[in-house]
Amino acid sequence: MRKLTIRDAPAIVLGLQDEIRRSAESRYDHRLHGLLLVAQGLSCREVADLLGDAPRTVEYWVNAFERQGLAGLVEGERRGRPRRLRETQLKAVDRVLRRPPASAGLTGLWDGKTLSAFLEREYDVDLGVRQCQRLFRRLGFRLRKPRPVIAHADPARQVAHKKNSKG
Repeated sequence: MRKLTIRDAPAIVLGLQDEIRRSAESRYDHRLHGLLLVAQGLSCREVADLLGDAPRTVEYWVNAFERQGLAGLVEGERRGRPRRLRETQLKAVDRVLRRPPASAGLTGLWDGKTLSAFLEREYDVDLGVRQCQRLFRRLGFRLRKPRPVIAHADPARQVAHKKNSKG
């Protein structure tokens, strides 16, 4: 039988590895395949070379399986960095953001810079502008820029000027 090949194999391998890492279920299946290869007699190093993982990672899988069975291969919760704002503070910020910044003693519109200044002043929490923008999104807000109103504009001429108007 003729050997089959895949065009641009290195790029395809990277894409497939990304796809495996995309969900917890596919990562679990990946670990099962690694464990199966070790059970069939391959060394952890050989399995790691085949699957594109570090040999130590495959050793962790085998040890976890030996201690806990299949449950040892299931991905647990990752702790990550603790949040800077407690849940009660987050709810309070949500309430404040639903009112104009002037009610909180600030000027302008709510944006990343304004929220960052508010959090620093009220909670002594230093969040960057980009992180504050993520916080807006997490709380269900979306970016809306105010549209300027031109003084003394003729509405009929504005309609006629628009590209998509019927006038």
